[in-house]
Amino acid sequence: MIKLYTFPPSTNSRKVRIALIEKGLEFERVNVDLTKREQKNPEYLKLHPFGQIPTLDDEGFVIYDSTIINEYLEDEYPYPPLMPKDSEGRARARLMEDFRDNHFNAYFVHIIQEIRKPEGERDSQRMDNAKAEIAKAFDRIERELDGKEYLAGAFSLGDIAFMPNIDLLDRFGIAVDPKYKNTIAWIERLKARPSFAASAT
Repeated sequence: MIKLYTFPPSTNSRKVRIALIEKGLEFERVNVDLTKREQKNPEYLKLHPFGQIPTLDDEGFVIYDSTIINEYLEDEYPYPPLMPKDSEGRARARLMEDFRDNHFNAYFVHIIQEIRKPEGERDSQRMDNAKAEIAKAFDRIERELDGKEYLAGAFSLGDIAFMPNIDLLDRFGIAVDPKYKNTIAWIERLKARPSFAASAT
């Protein structure tokens, strides 16, 4: 059986859990508690040399990095497909996943890092800047969704990448401006997918 080394609050761990659920794959969750630095234990470092999560073990084949894991799942378990058939659509999905990984999600990480500190030690300017950058990202998402239900047309790994961050919008008090009608409708479609709730823990 597939083993997923995961930590429930981690957005990148949830990203892989969503893909596994969407694929209908059974998997064993092995929790790695980041608050106890279990990801730096020698046994875990044998699986992931950088001591990060998630890591996936598919019958002895071990891979890490949420984007690489999800691409592997798409290749190894192609049905139901989570990438478009055409090269342009696949590239669009990958571009949006890259945008989420390296820009959108990065600012959520800034906020999480500050929230973990005692209240008096938090950098409020860093948090405000992160929230502003997240809000600005909706400009691009809105454009990408023009005339489409999902970022690459059909539901794909590009959409899955953003799903773990949606819960955090409310938690961090980040409102989606009502002018972003495509984005608001897209968020509701993502929330309605069974994998959204099933991946929460």
